[in-house]
Amino acid sequence: MKKHLLYLILVLSASPSFSQVLKDKKVEAYKGLFNFYYEEKQDKIYLEVDKIDREFLYVNSLASGVGSNDIGLDRGQLGDTRIVKFVKAGNKLLLVQPNQNFRAITDNAPEKKSIEQAFAQSVLFGFKIEEAVEGKYIIDLTPFLMEDAHGVAKRLKAQDEGTYKVDLSKSALSLERTKAFPKNVEFEVLLTFEGDAKGRNIRSVTPTSSLLTVIQHHSFIELPDDNYKPRQFDPRSGAISISFMDYATPIEENIVKRFAIRHRLEKKNPELAMSEAKRPIIYYLDPGTPEPVRSALLEGARWWNDAYEAIGYKDAFQVKMLPEDADPMDCRYNVIQWVHRSTRGWSYGASVVDPRTGEIIKGHVSLGSLRIRQDFLIAQALLNRPFAESDNNNEPMLKMALARMRQLGAHEVGHTLGFAHNFAASSNNDASVMDYPHPKITLDNGIISLENAYTDGIGVWDKVTVAYSYSQYDKNSDEKAALNDILKNAQDEGLRFISDSDARAPGGAHAYAHLWDNGKSASQELERVLKVREQAISNFSKDNIRNHEPYSLLEDVFVPLYFFHRYQTEATSKLVGGLNYSYALKNDGQLITEVLEAKIQKEALKALMSSISAETLAIPKEKLTLFPPRAFGYSKTRESFSGKTGVAFDALSAASTASDMALEFLLNPQRANRLVQQKSLDDNQLGFEEVLNDLIANSFGKSHKDPYLFEIQQSINVSVLKYIMNLAVSDAAYFQVQAKANEALAEIYLSLYDKKKSLKPYASQFGRMISEFREHPEKFKLEPAPRIPDGSPIGTDDCNYILN
Repeated sequence: MKKHLLYLILVLSASPSFSQVLKDKKVEAYKGLFNFYYEEKQDKIYLEVDKIDREFLYVNSLASGVGSNDIGLDRGQLGDTRIVKFVKAGNKLLLVQPNQNFRAITDNAPEKKSIEQAFAQSVLFGFKIEEAVEGKYIIDLTPFLMEDAHGVAKRLKAQDEGTYKVDLSKSALSLERTKAFPKNVEFEVLLTFEGDAKGRNIRSVTPTSSLLTVIQHHSFIELPDDNYKPRQFDPRSGAISISFMDYATPIEENIVKRFAIRHRLEKKNPELAMSEAKRPIIYYLDPGTPEPVRSALLEGARWWNDAYEAIGYKDAFQVKMLPEDADPMDCRYNVIQWVHRSTRGWSYGASVVDPRTGEIIKGHVSLGSLRIRQDFLIAQALLNRPFAESDNNNEPMLKMALARMRQLGAHEVGHTLGFAHNFAASSNNDASVMDYPHPKITLDNGIISLENAYTDGIGVWDKVTVAYSYSQYDKNSDEKAALNDILKNAQDEGLRFISDSDARAPGGAHAYAHLWDNGKSASQELERVLKVREQAISNFSKDNIRNHEPYSLLEDVFVPLYFFHRYQTEATSKLVGGLNYSYALKNDGQLITEVLEAKIQKEALKALMSSISAETLAIPKEKLTLFPPRAFGYSKTRESFSGKTGVAFDALSAASTASDMALEFLLNPQRANRLVQQKSLDDNQLGFEEVLNDLIANSFGKSHKDPYLFEIQQSINVSVLKYIMNLAVSDAAYFQVQAKANEALAEIYLSLYDKKKSLKPYASQFGRMISEFREHPEKFKLEPAPRIPDGSPIGTDDCNYILN
């Protein structure tokens, strides 16, 4: 592409479509999919439209971000992908977005027209025609580019950060990455938003909070040709899908069409078992990524090539450094971008996808740069006196953190290749990088080891899902049967695939699909993790920080250690009232659904009781002296312990928070409902009443001579009481659950008289709480314990895949 700064009359004087509008303007000409011209004097871009009624892709994105994980406006963030076209209407060109959700795939033009007329389309913008010459139209594109297409102001308002609007006087076209190519044109604008900052987050990341400036990117992209063959989506495959309604479908068939999303990949020599690709899938790493992270991400992302080789492609998946002159927002580049935020946050893989077919046009990975520091911190907390002899003993922690970055790089790239989370993979010997991995810390004769914290390489499930989405078949093959064989073989090998909706919910029930867990048995792994945690806490000392660092940092290091069991606890809670099921198809031989055996549920309940015992949650007394009030300049953050003792460290609130974490999952209304139902169907099963009895026995039924453990126990008892009260009034709970919860409160109330002496002086207070609840249940409000520090990695989600 060549740019020429000259008067337009010199460029077009020999052309019959010579523009009278632009002839006296000093412009810079760009030649590409659409020709356009920049006029510096007016800071305008004029677009030459010669493709009326011809569809193309329009993608908006952010080239620069806001820098706040909570606000969620990141550098490199893709926006919407739309199929659009220019339509002439009087003296205007309208940029029209047809409705891709409702279609008629047929050669019958009237039938197609009927669908178009039945559902609304969207006109994104109307342009006055500045000039029309022989089927070509000149329009001023500038007002369109200056709109808040990415919805920055809307996002800020939704996050209650303030009301902002674009200030055109402080905005301008940005030419550094405004470029034209034969199959795409790229535009950038510097937009300044002016408003009244209300939120803490926006004030924390802007030099002047009333003025927020970002760079917004717009891409016009030629649609792919018709040689791509969509692949049918199968819920067992691990593929991400798109869907739409096809009204030309025969009545006896499903009107909803579902396609797997994937890159276009074809062999040069399809007759060979191993062949190079006509066009390999190449990902480019952000050159702003520092070492040693750079090398780790290159290595981890390249793991995927093993899966492509397994289906007969040689070097079909490659990872390189992004060339210096390349724009990461350019649709021609699949990019792994290193993104900075003010706080630790999630990473995600986003894709530009052709909504007609599911073909991935561009994969774009965003990796939060602070993530590696959290993994370093976890390792620092687990090791025994890592800085006892040297402040430079970083290698053990860095090794584990980089192992996690390799896995994270592979994981997020996997989303942009078209693959969903597989949260059941950890129960299959870590069969997929598309699971969320918790560090697998081993304990041998009291020695903690980080050596096998994370897996190295692609998993067996990843090869299955690549085979399903990317295997190539000739026209003589029975593609449907071959794809089914891939999944059937995986099933016969015992591999499982369960994704987000069945793993994330607090009331989740799947026995094997959990986030941040390990092991074939969630409850056995919880017991093991508690032992690792106990040993690491026993080892914890001043030597878990460097010399001359404030002890306040030691408290911060202790946080991920104290809550090290949090995700395995969540996984174990799902076994109570739990199910085993698959995404089964009729007659495919998979398990459809079954309630977990009573033995498995009771083992899980036992492990959960251990996780909320006073002995488990009491921080050893001698360790409390390590946590003084915060040093000047080292204030608490969202990743610190919360408490109610002012500047002093609050050990009782730490226990309350940890017990609250477990009870929120165990006494979830949906779980309680399932327990009632499963007991009614099988009297040998674990029932809700048994859970309550066990819980009461392990809380109010316990007494401790040690005053410290006694007070810890009362903090746990308060959590137990309030969650039982919550079930007694919850609209989401069965009548039966409410009744049994009220019976449990009555049992606790009566037991207080027997234990008045041992509970003194708290028996009367507990009794008063129950009495007030009985008198005015409508006034009950579930009061949370002191907030648990953020975990995975901040907020509720770690990573996402986004279709644009």
